[in-house]
Amino acid sequence: MALAALILAGTRAGADDPMARAYGVRHKALLPVNGRPMLARVVDALRATTGIGRIAVSIETPAPVEALFGEDIAVLPAAAGPSQSIAEGLDALGAPMLITTADHPLLRPEWITAFVARAAMLTPSCDFAIGIATRTVIERDVPGTRRTYITLRDMVFSGCNLFLARTPRAAAVLALWQRIEHARKQPLKMAALLGPGLLARALTRTLTSDALCARITRLTGARPALIPIDNGWAAVDVDKPADLALVTRHLADAAAMSRSADSLSSTS
Repeated sequence: MALAALILAGTRAGADDPMARAYGVRHKALLPVNGRPMLARVVDALRATTGIGRIAVSIETPAPVEALFGEDIAVLPAAAGPSQSIAEGLDALGAPMLITTADHPLLRPEWITAFVARAAMLTPSCDFAIGIATRTVIERDVPGTRRTYITLRDMVFSGCNLFLARTPRAAAVLALWQRIEHARKQPLKMAALLGPGLLARALTRTLTSDALCARITRLTGARPALIPIDNGWAAVDVDKPADLALVTRHLADAAAMSRSADSLSSTS
């Protein structure tokens, strides 16, 4: 079965996103990275990935997508938050569905392929997979970068803006995610939702990844899984000017290395 793909391109401020204003583009998704809009780079990676079928973009207005692709890419209206946008995308596209974001211009087909394959090999099988990179891997590959980390007893990691709704049961995980988003600034509601024991373990850094996933399964009936990606660059998205500078340098360095390799090959 072909794997549908959803790109989250909605922003809380829409066209007034600070990065869009700073760089003079109508929408953050159109921010150019080495001469090519971020959204186009993400679509390029998805199109180059074996097994990807229909591609849709969740965004406030279809204009940025139409400007780049005409009618080749489907457009879904962005919801109030990412979890709701994913849930509505799952309703429209069905499972299995890959999810990524428009501000992930370094996305590579090999990351997607490995992520999907590892999720498929899990026993028992998972319903909703979350791509992560451990702090060790990020600091190995992108030394000096500043990422937001989640600290558990058995791992410290950052998200990679890569998710997989493998089965229709993933909708239950998304429903929980929406409730967590709504309660994120209300500790008592959060405790009632997740359980005070889990929150206490999270605060004291004694919560393990297995315990976290098991609690989500008890709350939703669906099985989540954290899937490590063995490349620290997978955790780098573009949220601020420093991220854009980092990504731009990385792509320029990669292009220079490719040209050098091609030159050596042609003269050998």
